[in-house]
Amino acid sequence: MKKGILMVAIAFFATTAVSAQEFVQFGIKGGVNFSSFTGDGIQGLEDPDSRTGFNLGLLAEIPLADKFSIQPEVLYSAQGFDLSDDEQDNVFDIDDNVEYQLDYISVPVLAKIYLVEGLNVQAGPSFNFKVNEEIDNAPFEDGGDTDVSDVSNIQDFEIGGVAGLEYKFNNGFFIQGRYIYGFSDLIEDYDIHNSVFQAGIGYMF
Repeated sequence: MKKGILMVAIAFFATTAVSAQEFVQFGIKGGVNFSSFTGDGIQGLEDPDSRTGFNLGLLAEIPLADKFSIQPEVLYSAQGFDLSDDEQDNVFDIDDNVEYQLDYISVPVLAKIYLVEGLNVQAGPSFNFKVNEEIDNAPFEDGGDTDVSDVSNIQDFEIGGVAGLEYKFNNGFFIQGRYIYGFSDLIEDYDIHNSVFQAGIGYMF
């Protein structure tokens, strides 16, 4: 299923490029992530610190009306959270100051509505595929990164929701801010969800 969704996204970009070049704008974007998690599913773990990561990828804007577009994207998104040594006896079985790294290939498909020239709001689903999971400075290692993906309970696939605000300049550059919430449980049967604030810039051509 996960591979199927990713293939549909790639095919969508390819079909769009061939059949609607005169209407579609393509672009690149990048920015910073401030990620953590939210939910009531973790006992003994309160207010984890956010991990500062990055996002980078490609997008296409497909106008459907004068002030309405659809914008599919494919992004690499570095997410996760930080845990301190006083947050013990939790589902992650971590008892030291560590950075839990969760990186995704994200495929948002957003509705884009222009309020005034350049200023628009965006919202829609995001299909997120986990591609990297590591613990930085794990207590059971002498520092360094520890790959825990083979024994982790964190789900490989997530459906999220995206909402944001963007300003697009006449020269093609744009700035944006977003919030991403993971609707799927981060760990099966636990009320834990990804929570990410993004800020970024990009260029449409």
